[in-house]
Amino acid sequence: GQGCQRWVRGLKTEDFLERRLQTQVFKLGLAKSIHHARVLIRQKHIRVRKQVVNIPSFIVRLDAQKHIDIAINSAYGSGREGRVKRKRMKAGAGGGADNDEDED
Repeated sequence: GQGCQRWVRGLKTEDFLERRLQTQVFKLGLAKSIHHARVLIRQKHIRVRKQVVNIPSFIVRLDAQKHIDIAINSAYGSGREGRVKRKRMKAGAGGGADNDEDED
């Protein structure tokens, strides 16, 4: 009712920006910068509870704040390796040395 409306009007722009998933991911240390946080979210590496979220402006509720984590199927988490690593492993059967030395 009235109390709720008064509370909403009392919120500042900063309060809304603090609730954004992008800001939360950065503040939790999952990303190196606010820009890195945005990229991780857009590339589906971040989940809130069990749901993968790829919207940086997603407003995180207070009770969901402690459930922000790396997605289960993400290469950053315990998911499978990335495309390049899989390709290199297939090509060299997991070979160690890179063959990109210059020959003059």
